[in-house]
Amino acid sequence: MPSAAYDSGVTADDAGLARFHVLGTEDAREALRACCAAPAWVDAMLAGRPYPSRDAMLGRARAALAELDWAGVRTALDAHPRIGERVSGGGREASWSRSEQSGMDGSSAQVRTALVEANRAYEERFGHVFLIFATGRTDIEMLEAARTRIGNDEATERAIVREELRKIVELRVAKLLDGLAAEHPGGTT
Repeated sequence: MPSAAYDSGVTADDAGLARFHVLGTEDAREALRACCAAPAWVDAMLAGRPYPSRDAMLGRARAALAELDWAGVRTALDAHPRIGERVSGGGREASWSRSEQSGMDGSSAQVRTALVEANRAYEERFGHVFLIFATGRTDIEMLEAARTRIGNDEATERAIVREELRKIVELRVAKLLDGLAAEHPGGTT
């Protein structure tokens, strides 16, 4: 398949990646914040432009997350809604959160109440929101995970949180690029 050269100076077959490269810095910053709210992560991702491929961009996303100190991770966590809460607002991040938590759509009042309690207990134990890669998980699976993870020691839970955040961020970077491609079919115009 022949590749197309875009204004960014990068040769790519990925229209979303090409579109990302030609976004102005502030537009790119805003788009990246929807993927991860940690400023250090956003700055690292901006500094890596242009990316030669989607895989390279995802690799940088993983590396930049791994480089975050716990305060940076906490900043990212603070942008996530509690599992089971109705996500309000517009924009990419809110839309993605609603989609990612779609396993809660048919949840009973009993399960929702149990999740509120599990979220509260988790937050009291660890001092931050319970984060889980919710895509493809049912309400019961998320509730069970919250109940199980509350028994973890802090070091174990921090490692799990970092892994869950990594999965969410990678999914959102892919969604960002796919969305940019859909918004601008055929390239960067």
